[in-house]
Amino acid sequence: MRRVDGTADLHPMFWEAQLEAARRGSLAWGFAAFFLGYGGYYLAVVILGAVREPDGGFDPSLPPNTGPLLLVAFAPNILLGLIPAVFSWWRGRGLRADFGILPRRRDVKVGLICGLGALVGSWMVTLVVIALTGPPPESDLSRLMQGDRTVWLFLFALFAFLGAPLTEELLMRGALWGAMEHYRVPRVAILILTSVIFALIHQEVWRTPVLFVGGLAIGMARMITGRVSASMIAHATNNFLPALVLFAVAR
Repeated sequence: MRRVDGTADLHPMFWEAQLEAARRGSLAWGFAAFFLGYGGYYLAVVILGAVREPDGGFDPSLPPNTGPLLLVAFAPNILLGLIPAVFSWWRGRGLRADFGILPRRRDVKVGLICGLGALVGSWMVTLVVIALTGPPPESDLSRLMQGDRTVWLFLFALFAFLGAPLTEELLMRGALWGAMEHYRVPRVAILILTSVIFALIHQEVWRTPVLFVGGLAIGMARMITGRVSASMIAHATNNFLPALVLFAVAR
């Protein structure tokens, strides 16, 4: 297949992403946005850890009576998406032009399919990892599921379903993907690299292979459409069931 101007061949499966990349402005600033976004996130995590009391301090799984503190567990995550957004407004042409953040009907379709693929693939890899290494270690999330079912827990689950896909996709499949695409890194290499980094930045050793497989499926939505909105929908689809279980199993 060829573009309407006849200047370049289009891939039969990824033609849409190629056209989106051709319309998009330079995302050379994407690397700076990625490193500053993740750097800000990591710094916020370190600061939150430093202010913990000697006896354990704030634990998102066992919040004090002031329920809003539960959401502090996700506060650093906001920086993952905020920094790329600032760069897009400052150095780029805005979120819609740079990342394709407004979903189209096709983004919904592709995102749902890839999100279900991520969910099934992650579940299968989880079973394999459990068979090889045993049950997962206790984490903040597993302890959180043993807590009370409150409005704050609902907001926490809602952020896991909607907020995390927005911020993480702006960073990973937005800024980082766009920067590598700008420098003509092969699309398959971009998919693999972003999936590896996506798995590693969660800093959960036991879940690393699970997150990698999920990242591959989520990244496919971005690779097919060329728009971050598709990968956001895929990510949200993948997170929906865990977020629902998180709230449903609480007492």
